[in-house]
Amino acid sequence: MQIAILRERRPYESRVAATPDTVKKYKALGYDVLVERGAGVRAACLDDSYVAAGARIAATPAEALQSADVVLTVQRPLRADEGEDIVGLLKPGVLLVGMLNPYAATQDLALYAERNVVALAMELVPRITRAQSMDVLSSQSNLAGYKAVLEAAAHFGRVFPMMVTAAGTLAPARVFVMGAGVAGLQAIATAKRLGAIVSATDVRAVAREQVQSLGATFVMVESDETAKAETTGGYAKEMSADYQKRQAELVASTIQKQDIVICTALIPGRAAPRLVTEDMVRSMKPGSVVVDLAVEQGGNCALSRAGEVVQAHGVTILGPRNIPSFLPIDASALYARNVLALVTLLSAPAGGTLSVPWDDAIVQDMTLTRGGALVHPQFQTDVRP
Repeated sequence: MQIAILRERRPYESRVAATPDTVKKYKALGYDVLVERGAGVRAACLDDSYVAAGARIAATPAEALQSADVVLTVQRPLRADEGEDIVGLLKPGVLLVGMLNPYAATQDLALYAERNVVALAMELVPRITRAQSMDVLSSQSNLAGYKAVLEAAAHFGRVFPMMVTAAGTLAPARVFVMGAGVAGLQAIATAKRLGAIVSATDVRAVAREQVQSLGATFVMVESDETAKAETTGGYAKEMSADYQKRQAELVASTIQKQDIVICTALIPGRAAPRLVTEDMVRSMKPGSVVVDLAVEQGGNCALSRAGEVVQAHGVTILGPRNIPSFLPIDASALYARNVLALVTLLSAPAGGTLSVPWDDAIVQDMTLTRGGALVHPQFQTDVRP
């Protein structure tokens, strides 16, 4: 059977779904691999390295897809109305694996079903121990949290650590991380390594120990509600209006003392919670920096704009799009390994063919369309968010 690796065409995307290292492993599993020309250039994976790993190079997406049984992408393929009809090139029955953005791209789900594409969304991998090697949200968020701190440092007019010099002492920067998930915890660790004084907040009481283990101070509104603030998948739930009001008051009193704020709070399938108001930004010291990693889902900060650097009230507000793509080499390597782990699960023991365990909990949670129908209950018309 044949695996096709496509060049990513969406803006702000520099990753690739397979590296020469994972191509070698697909070949060892018995698959034939076709890589579209230039697919890995932005991730430092050149065509020659794919050929050396055993892949063949396809000049066009049509050539790559004409015989493909499995198609691996980072982001969802383009539709005809988006400038290039990649979805229209997918043959019936093909297995499409990628971050397909099912919460927002509902139009695509209907197309996959219409074309009898078997679509598996990598961002729906359940957070269970057996699926950790496939968890793209964790692997990519880890890099996002790290890079967010470096972006903040690049725009901050001061140093992070305390420095004692002959000309005087420089105070350490104060960093406040909002959201202590994977990205937030990595942001805390990175800021601490750079010498900052770090504090963090989260609605989940379980985050306290994780934050404190990294040497940061935990800031939180204590409430009976926080005991139930985590979903079974480990994500934060949307909190009540009363809790949000009390949390906002605590954040407002905390944020005015900070130099850098890293916003990472996301709720799957919903707009990002608004945590930093304009009044809060106004209260910050001139020269402060806000990095909003949730900007593509509406933003945690009221003043952030996707893909832009905003100057407001003396504060620099960064709204980076697709921040894992700022580190395309490592982001691609991790994503490619996540995908390899999934394909290995879907492969027959003898190798070279698919033997999808449709009753497996991981596969069930990921499968959007199959057999010409939209099969994931969360995205069917009557329950679509």
